[in-house]
Amino acid sequence: MTKANLVARVAKETGLDREEVSKVVETLMDSIKEALREGDRIELRGFGTFLVKEKAPKLARNISKQESILIPARRVPAFKPSRKFIALFEEN
Repeated sequence: MTKANLVARVAKETGLDREEVSKVVETLMDSIKEALREGDRIELRGFGTFLVKEKAPKLARNISKQESILIPARRVPAFKPSRKFIALFEEN
């Protein structure tokens, strides 16, 4: 599903204008990105948690040049689904 598909589906389900729904979706995504950039966690009960993970520096190997490369520490966004979300995919 693309963002356009999501906007169309929400607009159809709610009866709202597609432009309004698109603005809401864009604002939601921008808010999540900004919060993560600031190091905050976003918890959506019943869906999951967006968070930032700290990756330690590590030594990697460039096989073609036969040399070691130091990959610096970095921050990466992550998503942890809730138990309710995971339960949707479990077989009963």
